[in-house]
Amino acid sequence: MDAFGPGTDVEMAQDTVFRLTSRNGVEGLQAFQEPIPTPGQYEVLIKARSVSLNYREVAIANSRYPLPVKDNVIPCSDMAGEIVQVGDRVKGFSVGDRVLAALSDQMLYGPFNPAYELYGSNLDGLLQQYVALPAHGIIKLPDTSHTLTQWAALACTGATVWNAFYGGIPLKPGDRVLIQGTGGVSLTALTLGKAAGAVTIITSSSDKKLEYVQSEFGADHTINYKTHPNWEAEVLRITNGEGVDHVIEIGGEATIRQSLEAVAFGGVISLVGFLGPRAEDNMPGLTSTAMLKNCTVRGILGGSKQLLEGAVRFMGRRGLMIPIDRTFGYSRDEIIAALEHVAAGKQIGKPVFEQQSTFETANGKLYAPDGSIGLGYEAYAQTRQYAQSMDRVSGSSID
Repeated sequence: MDAFGPGTDVEMAQDTVFRLTSRNGVEGLQAFQEPIPTPGQYEVLIKARSVSLNYREVAIANSRYPLPVKDNVIPCSDMAGEIVQVGDRVKGFSVGDRVLAALSDQMLYGPFNPAYELYGSNLDGLLQQYVALPAHGIIKLPDTSHTLTQWAALACTGATVWNAFYGGIPLKPGDRVLIQGTGGVSLTALTLGKAAGAVTIITSSSDKKLEYVQSEFGADHTINYKTHPNWEAEVLRITNGEGVDHVIEIGGEATIRQSLEAVAFGGVISLVGFLGPRAEDNMPGLTSTAMLKNCTVRGILGGSKQLLEGAVRFMGRRGLMIPIDRTFGYSRDEIIAALEHVAAGKQIGKPVFEQQSTFETANGKLYAPDGSIGLGYEAYAQTRQYAQSMDRVSGSSID
């Protein structure tokens, strides 16, 4: 069954895909015209409506990703779209269903296994117009008002954060959570943590970003780690010397020592990033500190389909929105601009790509691309700057 209408030869149609022909920087990304894939009997063909970007794509483009990457890989692992064709043996899915891809069609439950193939690294990713995927590796989205762009923003970060919060020692209402940075994983952790009843502390090097995150997304406490280089002391001050129950650790070797100082006795540090440079002089004493704190230091590499399903249910039932930073178009220039945006650490939330075309299904329903969500940080900053300039004229204040 398909949604291309009578007389359409899907196999002859062309799909624009993007591949990394080299991995010495983002300029290695090139566009190709390839046949739209034909789904196998256990597969579905998905019209990709929105694809979201992670720092992982920047690391892969610059040969800094620690896991294997295939030659000429198609980037990205986070995609939401509509089914336009269903394989003969597929059960439980129909044309027009809105779906979200898991990070791998092999990592269905349990911890990561190095033998698994992950989209966008050792398996071609989802930065395509049409994608044929095994039906067992996708999630049917609930019937909510969320757009496909909002769902695409959840995929990798949602699985990662749900793994951090519920894949080991579970997050409880009232727990304190320290979140490093303002990128996609960080703001997903803030969104899900707040909704689960946690007290949140978030760090950044920018007061403007911290102001935005606190005013727009409700962070309970903020710390500028440039102003407070010994930010672990600020965490202990905020928590009356007790420390935090969960740490979403983004900096890796550059920040792990301070995270160990900031975590509570019996707390959990979830290692989900490697953004910071190696700092060997900061490394001694980590083992003894972890032992004395009786804390759990847990490596997180994404999350299974089962974990992502938990995040989808929670987001759908609670009506949550994962913060979206900017919406980019589906062109080489736009994709490279998005990668450079993330590489520079400018994002607050998830950058996303949206497909601009429409298609007509067999029942005549026309689907249009989703709109972006909110102003985003750059528009917010411009709006605030304008408001402040008006304050100077009127003598009023917005602070």
